[in-house]
Amino acid sequence: MTPAAADMMRQLREQHGPLMFHQSGGCCDGSSPMCYLEGEFRTGGSDVLLESLAIEGVPEPITFWMSASQFELWKHTHLTVDVVPGRGSGFSLEAPEGVRFLIRSRLLTTQELAELG
Repeated sequence: MTPAAADMMRQLREQHGPLMFHQSGGCCDGSSPMCYLEGEFRTGGSDVLLESLAIEGVPEPITFWMSASQFELWKHTHLTVDVVPGRGSGFSLEAPEGVRFLIRSRLLTTQELAELG
């Protein structure tokens, strides 16, 4: 995550409580990372936990999920959560703040792929 995204996550955590993300698979919002209250978006066997983000000043990790089918397509990429000015989804907690989360991606290097095994 970028420092700006971490700052927004801290602000949202203070306002709303524990948070989670689910990477949208493309419907209404394209491919936006959606921020919810922890447990508000139900995950299950068709989802993959990509990371539990530890953020300084946030008492618990923020989980980041993606559907298993989307993960199969994106598993060779490095994902970075960022935040930019603009209107995102009305479903994601940052929407009223006048910003939106987005994913910046790049292909993993040969070394990174080898480390993942």
